[in-house]
Parts: sequence; structure tokens; C-alpha cells
Amino acid sequence: MFCPHCGGELQVLVCPDCGAENLPEAVFCCRCANRLPEEDPLDLANRVLCPDGACIGVLNAQGECSACGYAYKNVIAAESEDG
Repeated sequence: MFCPHCGGELQVLVCPDCGAENLPEAVFCCRCANRLPEEDPLDLANRVLCPDGACIGVLNAQGECSACGYAYKNVIAAESEDG
């Protein structure tokens, strides 16, 4: 799916029922009107904050920061060893 104004590629959410491309913020499919799956909310009690003091991101399961994109796999490994 491409932006009608600038031609840039847009991220899409594919409907699991009919395969239609929808905008990421869509709640219902534009073709079949079925409810689209929701993203899993962050587990705030067990989140790991980005170790960069200037960043406000949260590390995902792969050790990548949601804001700056850096991979901190070693930080996650060290924290799991500490207890």
C-alpha cells in the first residue's frame, strides 16, 4: 500500500480472514468488516528500559529498543544472570 500524496510505502495490517491490506490503526477490515487482531499490550511490570540514559524506549524480547532501535542483547543476558 502506498501513500497517495508522496508515493511512500505504508505499513499495513493484513486481515487474517480475507487477506485485505488495512491501515495499522484500523479496528475493522475495510473489505470483510471483521474485527482485526489487536496488538498485545506491553507488560509494564516486567519491562526493561533502554539503558541509554537519553532514550525513553523499552526493550523487546529480542533486546531491541522500541525508540532508538539499538540491540541490547547483552544487557538482557546480564540481567537474567543476576537474578
